[in-house]
Amino acid sequence: MLAENFTVIAVALDENVAAVIPFADGITYPVLVDTEHQMSETYAISNVPTVVWIDEDDRIVRPNAREPGSDMFTEFTGIKCEGHMEQVRSWIRGGVLPDDAAYEVEALDEAEVAAHLHFRLAVHARRSGMDKASKRHFALAAESAPNDFTIVRGAMPLTEVDPFGPAFFELYGRFSEAGSPYHGIPRTSG
Repeated sequence: MLAENFTVIAVALDENVAAVIPFADGITYPVLVDTEHQMSETYAISNVPTVVWIDEDDRIVRPNAREPGSDMFTEFTGIKCEGHMEQVRSWIRGGVLPDDAAYEVEALDEAEVAAHLHFRLAVHARRSGMDKASKRHFALAAESAPNDFTIVRGAMPLTEVDPFGPAFFELYGRFSEAGSPYHGIPRTSG
């Protein structure tokens, strides 16, 4: 795809750069690490993986969509990547955007903004060795946005909770029971 003047840039929302390295092994496109979680705030991203299409003029041509870049988690999510990959090929080869490209992503609500602010305070307190304040703000962030993976799951490794363990599956269960709330193009099928 690079020969077609197209590139993928992956952005991991993570505090621990070393933890991202094994997931980037063998990937041939740039993988960045957003330790400040600015991508989630800037683009109202509440779940990952999320894909945003940006053209050569830095315009968003297709907003947040919960799309996988591979079939690594198909067994777990039921979502295959081929449908999205075909949309990408149609766009880069023929300029054809999917029908949902004009979808308008709603802004974060007050509780979600509060969650992001508490998350920032928690990370700052953690980096400053203020463990009690850090834990309090991580808890307030999760309370404000209980189904936001960038907040709740993002805090797991920072609070010594296994991000692939029981707490993750509890979060995923709550998320599913709540109808899979998501800022972006709604997924209508797997």
